[in-house]
Amino acid sequence: MSASLAERLSLVQEGIAEAARNAGRDVNDLTTIVVTKFHPAQLVRDLYDLGVRNVGENRHQEAEAKAAELSELDLTWHFIGQLQSNKARAARKYASVVHSVDRPSLVTALGNAAFTPEGEPENNIVEVLDCFVQLNLTQDPARGGVQPADVVELAELVAAQPSLNLLGVMAVAPLDEEPRVAFARVRAASERVQTVIPSATYISTGMSHDYAAAISEGATHLRIGSAITGNRPVSG
Repeated sequence: MSASLAERLSLVQEGIAEAARNAGRDVNDLTTIVVTKFHPAQLVRDLYDLGVRNVGENRHQEAEAKAAELSELDLTWHFIGQLQSNKARAARKYASVVHSVDRPSLVTALGNAAFTPEGEPENNIVEVLDCFVQLNLTQDPARGGVQPADVVELAELVAAQPSLNLLGVMAVAPLDEEPRVAFARVRAASERVQTVIPSATYISTGMSHDYAAAISEGATHLRIGSAITGNRPVSG
């Protein structure tokens, strides 16, 4: 018999708490984002009833639709996928945090989206959007993100935008590398960013299969999908 949603959530919460203890960290310093991509809005409602308040999506169209359908719920929506610059204004209308800022043109688009062409505050857009700069830990440009050598420069561009708030750095561990080794590189990049933007102390790393390693290397935001939500629905 498969585990229920409540059981899977509880198991992950217990695993996170154990990983935090092993790393000598306070579990209350960690934010768990439940990634609900491809799952129906009802699953988000069920998660809300279980106490979840942070949810993540990686496709703009799906995120926009779910956020609209669930607008009465007190949820924090995290956008974690690749975002086209021409969708920046629409994304700012539902997202409280964008984890995947990976290029200067997106920084500009997200920053400008807070204002009308006349320079007035745009309606229905949060005044300041929290952001992470995404690192690419591979040599594959299709994966998105900036190379670690360029992270400080991009972070400074985010910090220069008055309507953006840089939280820190985000990354996905490559499949062909030991997760903790990859996350150590993210921690090092975070430390470099903090030399110029001391407030950018947060690290968004860790997924269903590697969150313990991420916690051991300083992750503050965990993006957990299938370990909590179960397998994605089969389309068609």
